[in-house]
Amino acid sequence: MQQHNQKKAYLFALLAVVFWSTMSSAFKLTLQGITFDGLLFWASLFGFITLLLVNQMGRERLNFKTITFAELRRSAIMGFFNPFLYYLVLFKAYELLEAQLAGTLNYTWPVILVLLSGIILKQKIRPINYIALIISFCGLMIISTKGNLNFINVDHPLGIILAVGSAFIWALYWILNMKDHREDTGKITMNLFFGIVYLLIYMTLSEKTFPIPTGWTLAGCVYIGLFEMSLTFVIWLKALNTSENTAKVSNLIYLSPFIGLFFIRLLVREPILTSTIIGLLIIMGGILIQQFPVAKKQSKN
Repeated sequence: MQQHNQKKAYLFALLAVVFWSTMSSAFKLTLQGITFDGLLFWASLFGFITLLLVNQMGRERLNFKTITFAELRRSAIMGFFNPFLYYLVLFKAYELLEAQLAGTLNYTWPVILVLLSGIILKQKIRPINYIALIISFCGLMIISTKGNLNFINVDHPLGIILAVGSAFIWALYWILNMKDHREDTGKITMNLFFGIVYLLIYMTLSEKTFPIPTGWTLAGCVYIGLFEMSLTFVIWLKALNTSENTAKVSNLIYLSPFIGLFFIRLLVREPILTSTIIGLLIIMGGILIQQFPVAKKQSKN
């Protein structure tokens, strides 16, 4: 039985948040030396190897002899959405946009998740959720237009579409993941495997030169593979399992985009725009407003 230790849970959660906060900078810096699809392939490969080792050292090991066709089919579907489609779209967005724009626009996914849950899972959408969606959309507009609120002069509209599109893909993947009750490290290992297969097919059909990263680019691929796609996920699970209440650590994830801006300024040397900060605050407000509890009607005795 998992023992609860709140101090340790906070430590694990903050460590995961710090790692995820560095990702926008890591994406942007690594993309200076490799194509977006090349980065995805190598990061997925390093992530797959790392997570496979972690899984095989754990208690619930992935047994390849007992994997059913249904499990393979599920992993094939999940692996198409993540890592293949999600990161292919996201990394291309980072290639086209400033790190602060791509990163903050991607954080609209929690609001989109609620909307898609209502459409796909037939869950009831409260009026507050529609308000949250409108609020977050206003934040999205401010970030996309850099405060000018004029879409005619938007730089790299394709990048904007891709960054927001990645949020839709991640929300859809999250809904599919909710229905997948397999052990977490094992199923994500299998998803990564299929994602790598899809990438090999994609790169073969597109007749692209297969990139071999070296130096700092290789280090970036390894870092992203370990701390975006594998180890940080394990650390986050550890935080949730160790916590007395998952809500106590779950809300810490909202620190990530703000800490991420600090790393972008420090490492990528991008001047952080006032419009980015304002837009991000508005988006976070939209996300947090969704968590307002539903007022319960008091029953008369």
